[in-house]
Amino acid sequence: MTDEELIKKTLRLAQKGWGRVSPNPMVGALIVKNHRIIAQGYHRAFGREHAEVEAFNAATTDVRGGSLYGNLEPCCHFGKQPPCVDRILASGIKSVVVGTVDPNPLVNGKGIAKLQKHGIEVKVGVAEEACKQLNEAYFKFITTGLPFTTLKIAQTLDGRIASRNGHSKWITSETSRRFVHKLRSQHDAILVGIGTVLADNPRLTVRLSRGVSPKRIVLDSKLRISLASNLLTDEFVKRTIIVTTEEAPNERTKRIEETGAQVWGVPANSDGRVDLLSLWRKLGQAGIAAVLVEGGSKIYSALLKANLVDKVCVFIAPRILGDGLSALQNLGITNLEKSISLRDVSRRILDGDLLVTGRVAKAS
Repeated sequence: MTDEELIKKTLRLAQKGWGRVSPNPMVGALIVKNHRIIAQGYHRAFGREHAEVEAFNAATTDVRGGSLYGNLEPCCHFGKQPPCVDRILASGIKSVVVGTVDPNPLVNGKGIAKLQKHGIEVKVGVAEEACKQLNEAYFKFITTGLPFTTLKIAQTLDGRIASRNGHSKWITSETSRRFVHKLRSQHDAILVGIGTVLADNPRLTVRLSRGVSPKRIVLDSKLRISLASNLLTDEFVKRTIIVTTEEAPNERTKRIEETGAQVWGVPANSDGRVDLLSLWRKLGQAGIAAVLVEGGSKIYSALLKANLVDKVCVFIAPRILGDGLSALQNLGITNLEKSISLRDVSRRILDGDLLVTGRVAKAS
């Protein structure tokens, strides 16, 4: 197998940690000797052994003289686990192939330099773009302190997310909904506005796919959420965060907190609503590295205007509704030259629905 094929195999291993390792990166590792894979491992969960150590622990034959493959640079600092570089140096491995450098300032080339200093041959940049894409949330989070943000929009062919009277269940197919639950399991938190909660009383959990249910965040500047809502009465209530402004009434805050949910007060913007950049910074400080935004149109639009969106997933159902709630509101864009562009666009058919996914092209 070529180096690129082996690194792509580490990516498949790394994906097994999706939804469980954040805010750490997803990493897979292989040990190759005499052109044969003799051991493999991946980072299984936050706080547990890193992929390289998992691979060494899985080896049943002598690894000395072999090569280590990993999609991300080995760490060289003490965190919840000791440095992987030290374990590599002690193993007798002769060469290391790395998909991409770790942007974490505590690493960022230092792990590679230490290996080279001790005589280990290091090759960097194999299948690099694929390695970066897998950990795009980690790269954004570790370099900016802000969570990677994905908008999930389910709409009709004519761009409606609900009928004129607010009815929205179900615009897309069950296959699409299963895909959304998989998306949920790959994020640290799901975020919606209070309008979505009042209209749909959602649960925002992972039920139609395997995986861990993420935190649930509701933007509710005036604390209008019902104490009887699913988000405040189910078994995941302690994973629910209601975000309001610092001026929110203490009595209402106390009643919500008595359900087991958290209430975050953040600064208000000029309209008296939650200031989104302040909230995004607070999310990052809380270790939330990836957020899936599921509604509604006001939230989608405000995040796009604030330049806080990294990725868009639009599920388009083969339906025409006519008058109804538009997916997006006025973004203040007056000509096509200033429209928001997507790059790396992909398309997929899900039981008749069209899923369009793309990354938001940031202004240079």
